[in-house]
Amino acid sequence: MKVKNNRAPKKKSQKKKNPEIMAVTWFFTLLLLSMSGYIIYYSATHKQELINNSYNGRQQMLLAQNRRGSIYSGDGQILARTVEGEDGKEVREYPYGNLFSHVVGYAVNGKMGLESQCNYYLINSNAPLSQKASLEAKGEKYPGDNVYTTLDTNLQQVASTALGVYRGAILVTEPQTGRILAMVSHPDFDPSTVAQEWDNYLQDTDSGILLNRVTQGLYPPGSTFKIITSLEYIREHPDTYQNYRYQCVGSIKWGEDRIQCYHGSVHGSVDFTRSFAKSCNTSYANIGLSLDRKEFGDTLNQLLFNQKLPVTFQHSVSNLVVDENTSDADMMQISIGQGAAGITPLQLNMITCAIANNGRLMKPYLVDSVKNSAGSITREFKPSAYGDLMTETEAAAMQALMEAVVTEGTASRLKDLSYTAAGKTGSAEYGTVKGESHAWFTGYAPAENPQVCVTIIIEGAGAGGDYAVPIAKRIFDAYLTEPQS
Repeated sequence: MKVKNNRAPKKKSQKKKNPEIMAVTWFFTLLLLSMSGYIIYYSATHKQELINNSYNGRQQMLLAQNRRGSIYSGDGQILARTVEGEDGKEVREYPYGNLFSHVVGYAVNGKMGLESQCNYYLINSNAPLSQKASLEAKGEKYPGDNVYTTLDTNLQQVASTALGVYRGAILVTEPQTGRILAMVSHPDFDPSTVAQEWDNYLQDTDSGILLNRVTQGLYPPGSTFKIITSLEYIREHPDTYQNYRYQCVGSIKWGEDRIQCYHGSVHGSVDFTRSFAKSCNTSYANIGLSLDRKEFGDTLNQLLFNQKLPVTFQHSVSNLVVDENTSDADMMQISIGQGAAGITPLQLNMITCAIANNGRLMKPYLVDSVKNSAGSITREFKPSAYGDLMTETEAAAMQALMEAVVTEGTASRLKDLSYTAAGKTGSAEYGTVKGESHAWFTGYAPAENPQVCVTIIIEGAGAGGDYAVPIAKRIFDAYLTEPQS
């Protein structure tokens, strides 16, 4: 009689299960390795971000070991430094007081401006090993690395003084490089007293004193938006836009909606260039009604509306959506920079720079380099192109329009100087009281070889040609005619 071997099937079953177990094991092993690899990669590529996080305890470890580095202007002036107070504690000092308050920022209460943007560099130390050894022997901290900015102290002072007691913002840049030379926001504050004044600042809901109006202020663009309306019209009529003619009688009515020219001006017969130079609202409302709304929406997106800008500092997103559902009434308002449009001075400056630079936008930047205590460069930042916002042909057409604003239009105060200039003024209505408007100017000089670009908004001042253009002239003068430090 044969006895059955009951163990054989078990061996077969065991063999069948082993590959399944191995597959699962390998799957989770690979998953773990992938996750570990991603964490290592993320930590390496986002090291600065992670250290800057306020919840990261390593910040305090670095500050216990290193003294926070200094921030310098492009002309070598100290904008922020750490000194020892009378009680022996470290104190952050700002030699220029309020002048660079928003752009340099503060190093307390969450940090702001360059103090926040460059925190990683400032609290790290790449000092020479010999210096570190000497300091360690004496029980002293290592010196943090120093940040060298693109900012020009003279231009910053000129811009701030020119803006005076007005609330508003001024941005001065180099269109061919993207270097930011001056960034002024009023009202300003003393960065050294932020900790003491913090509660007062938070309760002050009127002035928005801590808001950097250059990068975070969203304003109706007013007639400066005619730059964008013009670009779209040129794109839709590349060969015939110069044939445009319109008879301005001071107002235009469409259904129940009416658009008027500023202060009831009547411009008479205008072509495309004169419409732009004289900032004829009725002509641009007429142009706006003729535009393809989907294509206009595409142009807005190409000009970086409704998206983050290619900059490394905190900013607001300029918002405006135009599509097939946009009504005629809205198109009339949008085409002259009123209604639903909101833009930051930063973005308007970027569009202006692209025009001045033959269509190519250079990424705006504030930091030239980071150096250790011995002056050796540990990190360097070079001009970088974002890309083309428009073709060279389109940019040339826009340049001609902006030159006409100076030679025969609303920015005539920039005419007949030792240099040429180009730009666009704007008077952006706001609020519920008719006639209240912000004064805008955005432009560049010299017109034939742009070296400097200026964008200005003065809250509640009135006409851009009356208030913003004279400020632009002072800045152009300082850059182009006065000796540079």
